[in-house]
Amino acid sequence: MAEIRFEDVTKRYSDGYEAVKHLNLDVKDGELMILVGPSGCGKSTALRMVAGLEDISEGELKIGGDVVNSRAPKDRDIAMVFQNYALYPHMTVRENMGFALKLARAPQAEIDQKVSEAARILDLEQHLDRRPANLSGGQRQRVAMGRAIVRSPSAFLMDEPLSNLDAKLRVQMRTEIARIQKRLETTTIYVTHDQTEAMTLGDRIAVMRAGVLQQVGPPSELYEHPANLFVAGFIGSPSMNFLTGELSGDSVQLPIGAVPISGELRQALHGGAAGGARRVIAGLRPEHFEDAHLVSDRTHGVTFTTRIDVLESMGSEYYAYFEVAGEQVSSSELEELALEAGAADLPRGGEGSRMVARLAAESTVTEGQEAELWFDSRHLQLFYAETGCSLLQGSARETPPVASTVS
Repeated sequence: MAEIRFEDVTKRYSDGYEAVKHLNLDVKDGELMILVGPSGCGKSTALRMVAGLEDISEGELKIGGDVVNSRAPKDRDIAMVFQNYALYPHMTVRENMGFALKLARAPQAEIDQKVSEAARILDLEQHLDRRPANLSGGQRQRVAMGRAIVRSPSAFLMDEPLSNLDAKLRVQMRTEIARIQKRLETTTIYVTHDQTEAMTLGDRIAVMRAGVLQQVGPPSELYEHPANLFVAGFIGSPSMNFLTGELSGDSVQLPIGAVPISGELRQALHGGAAGGARRVIAGLRPEHFEDAHLVSDRTHGVTFTTRIDVLESMGSEYYAYFEVAGEQVSSSELEELALEAGAADLPRGGEGSRMVARLAAESTVTEGQEAELWFDSRHLQLFYAETGCSLLQGSARETPPVASTVS
């Protein structure tokens, strides 16, 4: 096992394009670190630099305290699990899993012992004499993981290993990976563009955008205290709603009404963190709305009336879609998130902002009718309108610069 450290690491290609820019990241010994972000953000490039499959243009990469910039992949004591499994079709499961040890000229008894142990951990004992073509997608992925496990490396590198599996199998394999990693306690870097995978798997998450690290921390920290609009919009499902607002004393005026500010936000404003700015972008997560008729204590929040355009029943809850009047928030990071989600070309509809709320299954709201909703203001997020950085950061200079405007 080993700590992996990026120290001001940059990857620049011959045409001048920078895929990773001045990355500083410390992956602790035994930690499961998730690199997450949209396609092209540099997460896989960062992983490939750890593996030795990409050269490092600037900075230092350390594994176990040793600089490995010039080391060949075989000398880094890492094992990589690829998206496409990369299994040898003519070999059995047993032969695939033990192939790396065979190349290293390990004794056959050692190979058999390690393959048997990995097969037991992965529940592959009954498949050891089968070939990959006769296995399901999930079984093939477990074989690929077994091939990495038998090497007992100091670190595992996983590049979107579940992306080729169907939704139900991804959930099962996600649980399996977490269980195995906790059991082996091997330092692991896991790359994905799926924020649900990131939130459920990682000890910590590193969010990247356009080659720049946006924020790193435990899943709960990124969810509750996003550093900027990009992280706020990327983490959470359904995505956070955004509205333009004006600060006024201890409240912010939004299209849904005057929302009181409490807790850390109030302290930040009283401490001058807002820098005198009055115009802000407010973030409201769908799960912090509720059918007002189900809320007995509305002290910490705001109640408003809106027309429900679409109502989706999820069985255990409802997704209610509605529109509120006011200027639409427009920013480069939110447009990038919309593009990643395939929603960039969808018509915007009216002049207002589209919103979504997650309501309890007991809700009586009706599609096409007016409904009274309540928002819990204790979970309100506020961002600088000029930069997109959270007001809780104290200064717009503390996080990567982003451009946000209102249109």
